[in-house]
Amino acid sequence: MQFNLLKSKLHRAVVTGASVDYEGSLTIDQDLMDRVGMVPYERILCGNQANGERFETYAIAGPRGSGSIELNGAVAHLGKPGDRLTIMSYTTVDESEATKWQPRVIVLGARNQIVNERGI
Repeated sequence: MQFNLLKSKLHRAVVTGASVDYEGSLTIDQDLMDRVGMVPYERILCGNQANGERFETYAIAGPRGSGSIELNGAVAHLGKPGDRLTIMSYTTVDESEATKWQPRVIVLGARNQIVNERGI
């Protein structure tokens, strides 16, 4: 048996920009992606803490150290700069691994700086 479990989570990421005219996706600072093990074009699920919207898209790498979290394309209508997002990715693990699985999680503060982490 296999289980779909949380692999990576960026919690309380502050939206820094939005562009409806971009093709789509969510831009995430490459340093943050690396820290939680996300890769460019990975499927992600996002929850907007400001308005309750949930959406699925894919991650694209933003400039390292920029703190960028940018809504692109249609999802730009689901939030605005200053909103806080929870950004999650999932993986499939075998039953034998599921009971000891630990996702990589970081909690972000001002300017999307890491204030807490676990599973790293």
